[in-house]
Amino acid sequence: MVEQQKTIRQEFSLSGVGLHTGCKVNIRCKPAPVNSGISFIRTDLPGRPVLKVDPSNIHIDTGIPRCTSIGKGDVVIHTVEHFMSVLCGFGISNLTVEIDAFELPGLDGSGLDFLKAIKKTGIVEQGAGSSCFEVVEPVGVELNGCSIYVVPDKEFKISYVLDYDNPVLKSQFFSATITAEVFEEAIAPARTFCLESEAEELRKHGLGKGANFDNTLVVGNNGVIKNTVRFPDEFARHKVLDFIGDLYLLGMPIRGHVFAVKSGHTLNIQLLKKIQEQRQRHQKKIAAAGPGPAVRPSPGGDLWPSGGDRKEIDIDGIMRILPHRYPFLLVDRVTGIERGKRGVGVKNVTINDNFFQGHFPARPVMPGVLMVEAMAQTAGVVILTSEAHRGKVAFFLAIDNVKFRRVVVPGDQLVMEVEVIRDRPKTAQARAVAKVGEEVAAEAEMVFSFTDASYLD
Repeated sequence: MVEQQKTIRQEFSLSGVGLHTGCKVNIRCKPAPVNSGISFIRTDLPGRPVLKVDPSNIHIDTGIPRCTSIGKGDVVIHTVEHFMSVLCGFGISNLTVEIDAFELPGLDGSGLDFLKAIKKTGIVEQGAGSSCFEVVEPVGVELNGCSIYVVPDKEFKISYVLDYDNPVLKSQFFSATITAEVFEEAIAPARTFCLESEAEELRKHGLGKGANFDNTLVVGNNGVIKNTVRFPDEFARHKVLDFIGDLYLLGMPIRGHVFAVKSGHTLNIQLLKKIQEQRQRHQKKIAAAGPGPAVRPSPGGDLWPSGGDRKEIDIDGIMRILPHRYPFLLVDRVTGIERGKRGVGVKNVTINDNFFQGHFPARPVMPGVLMVEAMAQTAGVVILTSEAHRGKVAFFLAIDNVKFRRVVVPGDQLVMEVEVIRDRPKTAQARAVAKVGEEVAAEAEMVFSFTDASYLD
């Protein structure tokens, strides 16, 4: 089952002080449309600059070493990890966060208050599939006796070992498969911590201005000072909270089994960059493979696994079927497939689609010819799943009875229902209807011809 993109039901606000800088800060979280991702807006700065969550916007600030920051130029936001961890835990894909200072509020030093606020406002699915990177080969980093390794897995698992050279802060081990329920109950409430000696050193360097014994577990010679732990292994759990938030700066969750020993923010970010490199290599490999593997599927192969037909094809599968690539690939996924007979294509229309730059940019609408092309690409995927067309590539031959019923604008989801009405060895005819919600946006009948896929070699 494909996970759906999610956002919050309605906006909410939180206020507090930054743990490190002590700045007073207010945030306002707002729902965001599909495929927009997570963005922060610095409302206190001229022009309200936007910082999008992306590996390229990770900011390394040696002056504030015990947190994770994002930034671009002079625009920076510190201590994003607890908040990002909660977004990952709940699977929030799209969100706009207005913030009027340079550090997120520390609140109680965990993710709990962020979690409560999101639960109170509610979460909505947005009817579009979410992205997730499944680690394809082992990857790891090491530094000064600390290490993180990730191996392929169908789920997101973390096994963490904490081991301080301190008689009070004993070795701890925490391991879990990360689900929304596990995150809420076992990880989100775990608070940040430091040794008493570390706290004194941080204050000498002008840090920890917003920290106190309530929002930070300070470990002295005789245990936690003026506080009690929520879990016997709360320190290890908080490291897992940090790790999840740091890794969500990838812009999507991962699947893989993480084995971490004494890791912190520095190593987490190094790992994130290696995972991003692996992801980019994997995407290039799929793109370079072209249409061959999908238009020549073997029995029991990737496209149609043994044990039954695949009812849904994601973007990677589509790129193995069609030769089209960005910016001309106009289908995000195809669902409800009856092999060679019918299927439903999905195109998430966003302001980032390049055609909006020149097609009525003052009031962007999707060009009608591209709506037809999106229906044709969906039909091509459905037709080429037929065994009769194994090893073929489809070409658009003719079109008839085209009607445009409704404009399509950024934020819409175009759903294309395709039915093959005639299928012959050399040609196929299909009928397609594109809808936004229950409203018909376009419809057409199309004819395709076939040639051997080697034509594209």
